[in-house]
Amino acid sequence: METLRVGVAKPDPPFNAMPDDGGFDIDLMHALGDKIGATIEFVPYDGADFDGIFDGLGSDYDCVAAGTTVTPERERKATFLPPYLISGQALAVDTRRLPRVTSIDDLQGLTLGVQRGNTSQPIAERLAAEGKAGAVRLYDYGSISDALTDLSTGGCDALMKLAPVLTELVRAVPAVEVVQRGLTVEDIAIAVPLGDQALLGRLTVAQAELEADGTLQQMRRKWLGNPYADQRLAMH
Repeated sequence: METLRVGVAKPDPPFNAMPDDGGFDIDLMHALGDKIGATIEFVPYDGADFDGIFDGLGSDYDCVAAGTTVTPERERKATFLPPYLISGQALAVDTRRLPRVTSIDDLQGLTLGVQRGNTSQPIAERLAAEGKAGAVRLYDYGSISDALTDLSTGGCDALMKLAPVLTELVRAVPAVEVVQRGLTVEDIAIAVPLGDQALLGRLTVAQAELEADGTLQQMRRKWLGNPYADQRLAMH
């Protein structure tokens, strides 16, 4: 049987915590593998900058499923399937330490944390350049636990990340809450190597079948609490 190697970045709940621990993308790739008759092998990406994950396409792995937002820059490195999710950036703060911060309009003079290479980074840098945030602190991709700790200790004042992930990450952190959602509209999709039309076609058909038979809706309900593709304001 064919083996499909899938690049994943962790921790990134609910998409993938660790391959053995499950997640939305883990379930989705196993279901796609069943559809196309392939065994799925997950290959962890451990780079400091998330955008580096696309450099391994076609060599280290055959596709990337990592809660990945489609951007013009990334489309120069990869081809994307139709989105299986529509989401957006969210903002979290320690509401006990900074009760007045309820949106990005309250970040003047404060430090905004983001992960290196995430789609939150250019948004944060723009806010700082416009004087709407005091500074941006970049965290290596695998250092998200440090960022969450820093929210409480003052190492950074707010954290921006894709809403489903941020919601899961702050769940176990006392006083840290998601205070704003829907800051952007982002398509989340599986990436394949540029020019690999055969794999793109097979996975696109398989994904459409999973949508049509209700499997994808069940996965969204299981991992996100809402069965619809558009999750921008659905996470609570």
